[in-house]
Amino acid sequence: MVSNQPTELAAEQHALLHKSLRRFDIVFLLIAAVVGLETLGQVSGYGAEAFTWALVLAVFFLVPYGLIFAETGAAFSEEGGAYTWVRDAFGRPAAAVAAILTWITQPVWVGGSMAFLAAETVSSYLTPIEHGSLGDYLFKVVFIWITVLAAVVSLQKGKWLPTSGALLKVGLLAFFVLTTIVYAVQNGVVALHPGDFSPTLLGLFGSVPILLFAYLGFESSNSAAGEMENPARDVPVSIFRSCATAAACYLVPIMAILLVVPAEDITGIGGLFDAVGTVYSVYGGAADALLELTAVVFVYILMSQGAAWMIISDRMQAMTAADGSFFGGFFGRFHRGLGTPVRVNMLSGVVSTTFMLVAMQVTGDGASIFGVVLTISISTFLLSYLLVIPAAIRLRTLYPERERPFRVPVSDRQFAVLGWIAFAWVLLGSWVAVFPGTLERLFGEEYPFKEYWGVSQATFEVFTLGTLAFLLALCAVGYALGAPVRASGATITPDTEEIAR
Repeated sequence: MVSNQPTELAAEQHALLHKSLRRFDIVFLLIAAVVGLETLGQVSGYGAEAFTWALVLAVFFLVPYGLIFAETGAAFSEEGGAYTWVRDAFGRPAAAVAAILTWITQPVWVGGSMAFLAAETVSSYLTPIEHGSLGDYLFKVVFIWITVLAAVVSLQKGKWLPTSGALLKVGLLAFFVLTTIVYAVQNGVVALHPGDFSPTLLGLFGSVPILLFAYLGFESSNSAAGEMENPARDVPVSIFRSCATAAACYLVPIMAILLVVPAEDITGIGGLFDAVGTVYSVYGGAADALLELTAVVFVYILMSQGAAWMIISDRMQAMTAADGSFFGGFFGRFHRGLGTPVRVNMLSGVVSTTFMLVAMQVTGDGASIFGVVLTISISTFLLSYLLVIPAAIRLRTLYPERERPFRVPVSDRQFAVLGWIAFAWVLLGSWVAVFPGTLERLFGEEYPFKEYWGVSQATFEVFTLGTLAFLLALCAVGYALGAPVRASGATITPDTEEIAR
């Protein structure tokens, strides 16, 4: 479609990209970004049925989702990832909405959730930081801007923060699970009965949005597809390997947490450390030192996770701008020497810092703020997939001639069924994330909002719906101001035709 051809600015930016990502880098970039330790405690608070729902989604969501995006990511490997898929399937306006919802999730999440979790970890296990103090603000600001700096430097250098964080993350989880086994042999475990794993509606509506947030994002590496050495070959393998790793990194630690910490004692912001502190008792006098070392590693992992998402999502938003769908192209430029979207990186840092400052004003303790802001991040992220998944489905039939290095061995109709199964889960998760309590009450379940969230429902909805309304307005203004860039569609040459592919 002529209207969806890359703009001149987008074609120019592709020439500035540096081929820096190999299969190893892609796998660990995805593990760094998607496998989130911060969600382990939050979902484990739903008790043994959290494991049941994690297993159900691993089979009935992660498998179809991974398959459709392994095929789509290998076949459509233009820098910008999901933005270009939605653009090619439904046009630029829809793509602009999908892009801003995906992108904004990351600075909101880093500034409003990750920085809070990191500060809480330092305060609890290393040195006290009074909430709202100057030291608290300074710590969170430094945390945010280190993640931004990792995205600013060249990808060849910046990728090592996420990679090292991913390796430490897998290592920490393995060490925790092995220690849990030793603890269980010595001290026994929390008594769990088969009935405890029985799924309930409250568990479904409460845990599914968090689990979807934990399982989504494996196609996000395509945002940097133009910087991969061989995306057609490496994307499918990377998605499959990282999906399998993620499933193991959630299922096994969730069970370990449940075995050593009673569900009623698990807090979202400290759930993992509640369990870690318990099982480290097997190390005797070395337990306190090990716990402090784990806290340091945990904060580094959080920082690397934020950096991974900044690296990925900022590239997508920069290509959105370069393609005329986000302001007038100002943010659509990659640094000639670094090959990174420095202007969008700076914008992400400002947004993240601003959201942190706003979140600090929300009435409630650290755990309440963490839960509310995590849910806002979940809602924006999930809502973007209500466009991205249908785009992947449509691209298969819209471009039947496109070479597919990996092809799911099913018919187009069966491929669509896989996609719509994933879509149905995301639709459920999106509704519950934006309007918690509504489905529970519809089915006659009691839902004491303030008890669950630590803030009133009015505060929650103002914060959530206000964020979404602001984003839609920002998207509309940005798209309108991008008209001059869109008007300069690139001349189709062999090089730009390859870019379009």
